[in-house]
Amino acid sequence: MVRFKNRWLLVEFLPVPAPVPGRASAAQQEITSKQIWAALKQSVITHFGDTGWGAVGSSLTIKYFSPRTNLCIIRVARDPHKIAWASVTLMNAIDGRRYIPHVVHVSGTIKQAQLAAIRHNREIVARYRARAKLPAGYQDSYEEYLQTSAQEIEALQD
Repeated sequence: MVRFKNRWLLVEFLPVPAPVPGRASAAQQEITSKQIWAALKQSVITHFGDTGWGAVGSSLTIKYFSPRTNLCIIRVARDPHKIAWASVTLMNAIDGRRYIPHVVHVSGTIKQAQLAAIRHNREIVARYRARAKLPAGYQDSYEEYLQTSAQEIEALQD
């Protein structure tokens, strides 16, 4: 029996602010994992052609996406993972909205991707709190979000 070996990409999609004040409402719409998958597919086809999509397409899945932090876990086969990584890096828009993809972590196991995602979620929430200049003991909805997102991420199966 042969085991399928995968790579797990932890990607954060940073929204680009709209230059025109009237388009701010379009940038506030949430993206979904299906839209990310479709944009990633289009990026692979555009930059690597049908051969690149043939190598990546059968194993490419979006395992987790958080619309609140725009954090995504992508699974891809081990051999063509660099094609997927490059395609994520070369993406500039998802469903017509501009995003800057930031590959935070690449791992060989889902467990390490989960730990990196939980750690990164905590960093993002710390940034939000620092930006809001909240006191250390202040309770907000982010505590609940951190607990629920950690449970969701830990529940992921290979």
